Amino acid sequence: MPGPLEGLKVVELAGLAPAPFGCMVLADLGASVVRVDRVGGAPAVPGDVLGRGRRSIGVDVRRPEGAELVLRLVAESDVLVEGFRPGVTERLGIGPAQCLARNPRLVYGRMTGWGQSGPLADRAGHDINYIAVAGALEPIGRAGQPPTVPLNLVGDFGGGGLLLALGLLAALYERERSGRGQVVDAAMVDGAALLTTFLHGMSSVGAWSGGRGGNLLDGGAPFYDVYEAADGRYVSVGALEDKFYAELVTLLDLADAPDRRDPAHWPELRARIAAAIATRTRDEWAALAEGTDACLAPVLAPGEAPAYGHNAERATFVEVGGVPQPAPAPRFDRTPAGEPTAPPTAGADTDEVLAGLGLTGDEVAALRSAGVVA
Repeated sequence: MPGPLEGLKVVELAGLAPAPFGCMVLADLGASVVRVDRVGGAPAVPGDVLGRGRRSIGVDVRRPEGAELVLRLVAESDVLVEGFRPGVTERLGIGPAQCLARNPRLVYGRMTGWGQSGPLADRAGHDINYIAVAGALEPIGRAGQPPTVPLNLVGDFGGGGLLLALGLLAALYERERSGRGQVVDAAMVDGAALLTTFLHGMSSVGAWSGGRGGNLLDGGAPFYDVYEAADGRYVSVGALEDKFYAELVTLLDLADAPDRRDPAHWPELRARIAAAIATRTRDEWAALAEGTDACLAPVLAPGEAPAYGHNAERATFVEVGGVPQPAPAPRFDRTPAGEPTAPPTAGADTDEVLAGLGLTGDEVAALRSAGVVA
């Protein structure tokens, strides 16, 4: 697929969520990604589209012959990505030492929740656990309520897959100077913690109280929150700066609103804003706010987002294999990304990939008969 990463060769050991997302980003931007699926494997999550833009080879990596096929792929690739617990790939014979011995220029990406070291490194966990101990979950939610689970966006994808992709590209950039590959240890707890950097800075100067739902950016401020419209749907308000707040006041006809700079007035101001927004539907407010800097926008469901005017004009979403989904991002003026292809079925490209490694048809047939490949 075209894009700024065209020519980059990636081997992905099939997994869930964060590592596939990181590899999806690389594939979206032009990298050639071969996913190593289990023999007889099937998608663990129905409808998962994170595997788009790949080729798939079915290999039993528990067999020495299967591990050798991975090493042969590695010898001709730039990157390998795995998302197992620490030590698993070493036991399979495809760990960093084995792969780097075969290809010293390889960048070996490891995607885990806890990281490759520390007392929790070999423990099970999921996104919610990683963001909890990173300090990223506690601040999210309403005052007086438990923390709100932000889907799996903060750990799996923001602090996981995206951090992994960045780390891989950084290591590839360094390789241009040193000529050597290295291991990238991407941990969701580290990435989720990194995403809270701004909060730590605000807290250090007293601009973040630490109480959930009572601060400037967590729904505590009435001019940075969501409000229910007349039709039961919602609009978002983000009028932080004075000039934008002035436009919001004009839009909502709140000329006599109380001084927003004094938090003591926030309950009254919130009630006034809520009452004003409750007089029109979500889409009526969206239409009125267009062309203004009032920082008011409709809260759209994922299924509504592709048809929203701005998104449609920019082609922010595409349809791949009949499924609407976000388009590759970011955008490049000289080397734009192509349109992604649908995720392959497990093993769909086994023959083609193995032929590219120099295996004959008879050799592939023998491996398939032995259950090494599918």
